Amino acid sequence: MSDVTVVKRDWQGREVLRWTGRAIHIDADEIVVDARFARPTLRLPYLTLAQGDRMLEHYYTRHWYNVFEIYAGESSQLKGWYCNIARPVRMHGSLIESEDLALDLFVSPEGKTLLLDEEEFAGLVLSHEDRAQAAAGLADLQALARERRPPFEALAQRGRSLDRG
Repeated sequence: MSDVTVVKRDWQGREVLRWTGRAIHIDADEIVVDARFARPTLRLPYLTLAQGDRMLEHYYTRHWYNVFEIYAGESSQLKGWYCNIARPVRMHGSLIESEDLALDLFVSPEGKTLLLDEEEFAGLVLSHEDRAQAAAGLADLQALARERRPPFEALAQRGRSLDRG
């Protein structure tokens, strides 16, 4: 495991947020970061993110999305998956850069999905190709969740411990 810094950028490449975590898996296609939610508690209509919640962040070098698997604090209680439609991630040394495209998908522990920020996404000035890649990324995420494939395999483990290390 190694310490990394994650930089979230907007669709124009401007830095929005920065945080640190530990890379627990790196290969040519995927980087998995174990991090903690360090901001003040954020109450959303479908999810509350509390300071200290554990995030297993899945970043992909060839897919137009990233997925945050969210656990309550130190527990194995899964709160759900927050999925960002984003350009493929770039990694430079210990720096991970992700360009967010505003469109998000939340997947509950029961497998229900909620599409978020459609209007914000529609208002972005994106190329036809970027918009098509984003739509394909969303379709891929929806299929992965529906079919309970990684990183949504915990949906298939209902009733069993969800602690993944």
